[in-house]
Order: sequence, then C-alpha cells, then structure tokens
Amino acid sequence: MSDQGHGTMRPLRHAPLLAGAALVLLVALAPIEGAAHGPDHPHVGARQGVEQTRAAAVVWAPDAFLVYLENDETLDPDGAAERWGYLYFSPGLKKARAYSVRDGKILVAEDLEMTFEAPPLASQWIDSGAALAAAGEGGGKEFCRDHEGRLDTMLLTRGAFQDGDPDVTTWTVIYGAPHAASLFVVVDATDGKVRRVWRG
Repeated sequence: MSDQGHGTMRPLRHAPLLAGAALVLLVALAPIEGAAHGPDHPHVGARQGVEQTRAAAVVWAPDAFLVYLENDETLDPDGAAERWGYLYFSPGLKKARAYSVRDGKILVAEDLEMTFEAPPLASQWIDSGAALAAAGEGGGKEFCRDHEGRLDTMLLTRGAFQDGDPDVTTWTVIYGAPHAASLFVVVDATDGKVRRVWRG
C-alpha cells in the first residue's frame, strides 16, 4: 500500500556510514510532502509501530524479522516522532520490506531487494526516549549547548558501528550543528549504556 500523492522511498540518509560498518540498508521512508501545513499528528516512541508492522510482515513472509528502524519525521526532545520507518528481512525470500507508520496506520509498504543477510534486532531493546536520554548524558546535551546543535536522527541496528561486538543491538543517535561536525552517540539498546561517541 502507499500514501497517495506523497511519494515512496528515498535513499537512507546515512547509507555511507552503514556501508562502512558492513550493513548497507538502502531504505528510509520519505517524509510526507506538505506535512508542515497539515494537522498535527501525535509524536510516539519507536516501539509504537513494532507490533503492527510485525503482523503485516509475517503475512508478507512468515520468516520475516525486524532488522532496522529509523525516524521518518523530525524528533521531539523526548525522542518521539510523528512517523517511524521499520525494515523487515525474509531469509527465505532474500528480500526486505519497509513500512512507514503514522497515527497507527501503515502509510507505505514496499519490497526491496537485499544482497546480504541482515541480522535480526535483539528481542528486547529500550525505546527511543530512553536511548535519547542516555545519549544526551553521553555528550548530546553538551554538543547542542556548545554548538547550537540539534537532534537529527535515531536509528536502531544490530552490529553497525560495533566491530568488536557484532551481535549487539544499538541505537545510534546523530546530532547536527550549523558550523560543527556531527556528533554520533551509540547506545547499547539492551542496557542503555553509551558504547561509542565520535564526531564526523
């Protein structure tokens, strides 16, 4: 299904970085055109759409599992967004299917060809709000204060940016600033501890 008149997929904003971590996910779902002029929609945490998209994914492929998620709209100070994107992978089909959810509705569902075996996310992980709180204490608040920074992106992956522990599921929180290199804070999605911090 698709959202009429609002486009479909766009390339993943941070694909070069994920490629460097040997996890090339060529999908994030496009923000809705004209959303700023429409009615406000509730901001929710990333977990809000998991059960709904999982139910849809297993109808598409019974062996499908969640491998990636990212905010599809601007994040608020609590790590919530109007719209989140979820990527599922089917080993049997060797394909992925991306979903975008807003207001409890799947706006976009689209199949993608995959050229690698994507690992499933851990079954238990902290929600985006808790991850953002940890990232803020791990350098995000200071960065925003010192560089007029802003929260840009939150993405949940397994193995990316963690060469020494490829099985760990992490939140990567990315902050941008007008005149400074972006700040990346990697938070363990199981225990909420900051694993890595760097500028780039």
